[in-house]
Amino acid sequence: MKEFFEGMSTLEQTYWMVALIGSTIFLIIFILTFIGGGDSDMEADADDFVADDGGVGFQFFTFKGLVGFFTIFGWTGIVCINEGLSTIPTLIISSFAGLLMMVLTSLLFFWMHNLAESGTLKIKNAVGVICEVYLPIGANRSKMGKVQIKVQGSLRELEAITDNDEELKTGTMVKVIEIVSAEILLVQKLTQKN
Repeated sequence: MKEFFEGMSTLEQTYWMVALIGSTIFLIIFILTFIGGGDSDMEADADDFVADDGGVGFQFFTFKGLVGFFTIFGWTGIVCINEGLSTIPTLIISSFAGLLMMVLTSLLFFWMHNLAESGTLKIKNAVGVICEVYLPIGANRSKMGKVQIKVQGSLRELEAITDNDEELKTGTMVKVIEIVSAEILLVQKLTQKN
C-alpha cells in the first residue's frame, strides 16, 4: 500500500484515503441492509431527536448521507486529479458531487420512510368510526373486548373498552369515541341519537 501512495501528491493521497474508507463503510452498510441489519442503532438515535409529529421528515445530515458524501467526494476528486484539474476546481467539483449525493441519499431514505409509513396504522383515524363488537366488552371498563373496525381501508381487530353500564355483546354496533392508549379504543353503544 505504501508503494501505491509514494508517487502521489498530498491532495491525491487524501482523496484516495477518503474514497477507500467511504467505499468500505458504504459496502458494509449495503451488505447489512440486505441481510437485515441496515437499520441499526445509528438510525434509531436520529429518530430520538425528532418530536412525535407523525413522521421523521426530511433529514439532511444522517450517517448514510455523510458516508455517501465522502464516498462520492473521494472518487470525484480522484477523477478530477487524473484529468489534470488544479486544486481549486477539483475541490469545488468534488464537494458539489458529494453534496449532490448527500441530497439524493437523504431524499431516497425520506421517500422509503414515507413508503413504509403508508401502511402503518394511525390509530387516531379510528375516532368516530362505527364498528362491530367482535369479543364482548365488559361494562364500565370491567373487561376488555375486541371490535372489528375498518380503518385506512382495511378490516382490523382492535382491543376496546366502554363506559356503558351494560356489557356490549358480540355483534353490537358501537362508535369509537376516544383512543385510550396505543391500540385500545373507548367505544359506546350506538343508539338512535348516534
